[in-house]
Amino acid sequence: MNEIRRVVTGHTTDGMAIFTADDSFETVVIPTGDAAMATIWTTATVPADCNDETDGRLRDAGTTLKGGSVIRVVDMLPNASSPLHRTNSIDYGIVISGKIELELDNQVFKTIEAGGIIVQRGTIHKWRNPSADEICRIVFILTEAKPYEVNGVALEECMIH
Repeated sequence: MNEIRRVVTGHTTDGMAIFTADDSFETVVIPTGDAAMATIWTTATVPADCNDETDGRLRDAGTTLKGGSVIRVVDMLPNASSPLHRTNSIDYGIVISGKIELELDNQVFKTIEAGGIIVQRGTIHKWRNPSADEICRIVFILTEAKPYEVNGVALEECMIH
């Protein structure tokens, strides 16, 4: 897989801009085996606090981060698909290479190719890489959101296997 380079900026104690990190790493295959992921950065809050000196890559985060945000690289493996799921977040997905199928719970899907951008707004969905031999790399930025409501009832997060 392709290595990811991360460059992070910050400040000296007197406010001068500096580089605080310049590192490289690879994505790691997740337990479900359908994708490999690498968290690039997280924030504990939205709006974010630029005074927080925590290395955001090292903050404990699940798929999303309650009250915060996450940016991660996802490599969807060839012929793999995720389970149907919903998160209470707004997700911006930028397809860097390959192509991905985004399927909704009504079994309608769209194919998004490199350069395409997805705005995922708390719907039940799944990802499928239709290629037999090419990884689809997507950069996701996830920000916690209020759940979508139907007749005043919030739709819950879920994972359907």
